[in-house]
Amino acid sequence: MPLVAHNQLPSFERLRNEGIKVLTPVTAQHQDIRELHIGLLNMMPDAALSATERQFFRLIGESNPIAQFYIHPFTLDEIPRSDKARDYIEQYYESFADIKAMGLDALIVTGANVSGSELSKQPFWEPLIEVFDWAWDNVTSTLCSCLATHAVMEFRYQQKRELQKEKIWGVQAHHIVDKTHPLINDINTRFDVPHSRWNIVSRQQFAKQNLNILVESDSGMVHLATSPDGFRTIFFQGHPEYDTISLLKEYKREVMRFHHGKIEHYPPFPDHYLGVFEKAILNEYRFRCEICRQKGEQLLDFPEILVNGNIDNTWHDTAVEVVGNWMGLIYQLTHKDRKIPFMDDINPDNPLNL
Repeated sequence: MPLVAHNQLPSFERLRNEGIKVLTPVTAQHQDIRELHIGLLNMMPDAALSATERQFFRLIGESNPIAQFYIHPFTLDEIPRSDKARDYIEQYYESFADIKAMGLDALIVTGANVSGSELSKQPFWEPLIEVFDWAWDNVTSTLCSCLATHAVMEFRYQQKRELQKEKIWGVQAHHIVDKTHPLINDINTRFDVPHSRWNIVSRQQFAKQNLNILVESDSGMVHLATSPDGFRTIFFQGHPEYDTISLLKEYKREVMRFHHGKIEHYPPFPDHYLGVFEKAILNEYRFRCEICRQKGEQLLDFPEILVNGNIDNTWHDTAVEVVGNWMGLIYQLTHKDRKIPFMDDINPDNPLNL
């Protein structure tokens, strides 16, 4: 189950300090266990780039299968980046060309921040489709997070996401729909998942394309689904990879946008996320923020330190189990040559024999 620090990416040291098992390449070479190579197409903006790395690395590193995990982060050149972020990517990330040449056992594609509602008009649209098309032919399974799910639903299944009047934002209660699928074996039948987005692909849209719906919220919003074959593509519409304070950081970002006049209304609290004490502290800060904005005065520091230690995490353990099940299934199905997606006796059209 250990990660292998096969390069100098700073996230490895951060995770090692958290207690996550991270092997050096020398140690890994002396362990007689199989390697799994997982690509991470990180499309998140600069401010969230390394945090998103750690979130997905952590889920993989905490999963149960006996394997050494080599994670290969890469991104798309068409996504706008600062010079600092480009230097970071140049130093620590791999190119898609190199990844195609080496092969992958699995692929994770993150969400992204976009301008406008039309995904097909984003600068990364065509390169993203190229990655997905390559993965379909060459990778055992691809896990799509949030916007990546919406992109696949649009270009492969002709189901466009729908803009909502209000942002879906907070921690939502969920339940298992199909208890027989091995991807959700031995996980809680009810659990929470964070969400943060303005758009949604409805349950009816998933069902229309015969996709397997495994988990949905109590309001009927699909969180976890798979392609019709049951495994080639995994869809997350929520963000189970989020850290405990990820939504708090998003709330802080929106508060700062309000203070600087970039949005008209003060942001609401994320749903089902903060307690009474934390809301009281942040309501007091809102009062001060609105006064400072009216008077054009400098704003006091956001009281993050007074709030973040009291937030409960009600989703991470289930997320680890789901990703662990995914890794375990890949371990069973993928060919030892990572350029070949399945072992010879596996039917790609029904790899799990469902």
